[in-house]
Amino acid sequence: MTFLLSANGYTQREGRKVAISCMSQKTYVHEEERMRRYETIFILRPNVGEDEINRVVESTTKIILDDQGSIIELTKWGMKKLAYLIKKESLGYYVYCDYAGTPAAVAELERKFRIDDAVLKYMTIKTAKAITAEGIEEARAAIAAKASAQVE
Repeated sequence: MTFLLSANGYTQREGRKVAISCMSQKTYVHEEERMRRYETIFILRPNVGEDEINRVVESTTKIILDDQGSIIELTKWGMKKLAYLIKKESLGYYVYCDYAGTPAAVAELERKFRIDDAVLKYMTIKTAKAITAEGIEEARAAIAAKASAQVE
């Protein structure tokens, strides 16, 4: 059903004029443009060098930041033994990324992971349906406080 809003508070609906009783001045954000919080873990091949690891991490952060996203935490967990063979590999280099972004950024990130031969496996989960700039700063502060508590 299509509604066309006119300047006089009426709308055209199926050829008839219908009065609008209550109009609010809210601005709606399309569902695809809303910032959400995600966590992505990806596993890289064990034989890739430090340069290749940094290239994949930098391209990941670039995709997120280019789409007006924010990196909350990025941690290189290092080389770990896999629970089962993945593409004939028993070891993998783990990278964890906690970030705020759009669904379009996640789709592009996963598309790049599928193309890249250095990536063995990846998983992305949505941890929050919406996040604000204040929420991002609170999350960063909580992570910094947790890291400083572990050091002491």
